[in-house]
Amino acid sequence: SPHTPCTTHLTKSLVFQSTFIMALYRMVVDHYENPRNVGSLDKNSKNVGTGLVGAPACGDVMKLQIEVDENGKIVDARFKTFGCGSAIASSSLATEWVKGKSIDEALKIKNTEIAKELCLPPVKLHCSMLAEDAIKAALADYRLKQKDDEKVAEARN
Repeated sequence: SPHTPCTTHLTKSLVFQSTFIMALYRMVVDHYENPRNVGSLDKNSKNVGTGLVGAPACGDVMKLQIEVDENGKIVDARFKTFGCGSAIASSSLATEWVKGKSIDEALKIKNTEIAKELCLPPVKLHCSMLAEDAIKAALADYRLKQKDDEKVAEARN
């Protein structure tokens, strides 16, 4: 018989492993196939912050933008990413997570949380690191624009 106890056990083990791996990648695939918030905001708007980051080792490039209202709440976020499925998924998830948060709350989003939510394997952790860096860069750009406005107002007085 071709199905000895060893081959049957091995087959069941391989099926379990492949099912487990597919479950892990379900969110990555979902965000890759149905990315949220793809696009751009007006980079010249004073209430939009833009972060552009890249990983030279793998060639991934991520642009993430946030729009902040007069109360300091992030009301919109967009991204464009050139990279693998994990980089696209990390960007997509990051834009979902920053919406509705204050600047200080968005700064607390860590790459480890993104990686955990997407079940990224160790070889793809740089994708979640890029997403965290993009969030921070967008927030820094927004803050810089606000300081420039303050300096212009001071110069007029």
